[in-house]
Amino acid sequence: MKTKLLIPLFLGLGLVSSCAEMDPHPMNMDLAVQRAETKDDHEALAKHYEEAAKDMQEKAREHAELLNHYQAKSYKYGRQAQDLKAHCQRLVDAYEKAAEENLEMARMHRQM
Repeated sequence: MKTKLLIPLFLGLGLVSSCAEMDPHPMNMDLAVQRAETKDDHEALAKHYEEAAKDMQEKAREHAELLNHYQAKSYKYGRQAQDLKAHCQRLVDAYEKAAEENLEMARMHRQM
């Protein structure tokens, strides 16, 4: 009886852990910023922030395309259309803001 309960428990745990978000930054940004002393260190940080901004801009573009789709074909989604459009608009705004902030950080590190 206990075995029958453990199998679904472990399968569920495996499913949940496989969906866990990976670390969005491959390096420890706090530590990298604190240790940045040379021009090359700051240049590397600027490049990292520019890459992050590029990723955010790409995600904003993808969600803007989805938003356009939901606006053009809202009749396909019924009552959910408004929620889907609002969700995409919030994501577009958030990704664009994140891209701007990353570009600002890159600019600041280039000035150091």
